Amino acid sequence: VQLQAYGGGLVQAGDSLRLSCAASGRTLSNYAIGWFRQAPGKEREFVAAIRWTGGTTYYADSVKGRFTISRDNAKATVYLQMTSLKPVDTAVYYCAGGWGLILSVLTTARGYQFWGQGTLVTVSS
Repeated sequence: VQLQAYGGGLVQAGDSLRLSCAASGRTLSNYAIGWFRQAPGKEREFVAAIRWTGGTTYYADSVKGRFTISRDNAKATVYLQMTSLKPVDTAVYYCAGGWGLILSVLTTARGYQFWGQGTLVTVSS
């Protein structure tokens, strides 16, 4: 699976932004697509994930209620709609794909086999 993330940019606190992750290369059945982020000097952290089959979604507590992950089957694209952005959301955002992930590893970076390039989101105060 090849993944391409895009949509980052510079926004102000309180603004919204939508990231996209376009997938290609193989069918996404039984895959989970996740979004992770990494701020300068910090470890990569889980943001959200969606199971391609069934559409079950998962969120980190820090973004629950503000971020929404969704998918478009026809376009093989996963979106991360981010609202009420805060300066602490500033990071490089990565999308990743993992096959057959059980819940215990779905929120961990090590569970994912394929990674896209990052897209930078900067939220100014």
